[in-house]
Amino acid sequence: MQKFVAGVAALSAVAVAVVVTLAACTIAFVHPAPDTGTSYQAVALMNGQMFFGKLEDSNRDYLTLRDVFYIQGRQNPETKAVSSVLVKRGGEAHAPDRMLINRQQVLLVEPVKGDSQIAKLIAEQNAAR
Repeated sequence: MQKFVAGVAALSAVAVAVVVTLAACTIAFVHPAPDTGTSYQAVALMNGQMFFGKLEDSNRDYLTLRDVFYIQGRQNPETKAVSSVLVKRGGEAHAPDRMLINRQQVLLVEPVKGDSQIAKLIAEQNAAR
């Protein structure tokens, strides 16, 4: 009987160890998208590019950014003056509807406040569609 109880205790210890290991692996490999509390987020990449959009979690390797915008400098050919314009992605030849961003390339994620200039420009562009 003592051998049986010792065997059950050893088996229970192994089961607990397996459960703890699985929980630790899940915590280590599942990285949810950061919740900024705002509709849009600014995502800065390691290469210096900045995108604005609605950030979602895809999987452990990629984040999904939807309704994507970026700032582009445009030069007036007559005056040579350069201005910054907010551009909505999707008009490119391949017509992307989202971006899948490698998590290792993300430098930072910040909230885009609803009353910020970027949020106002996004709202204007969305209303014009």
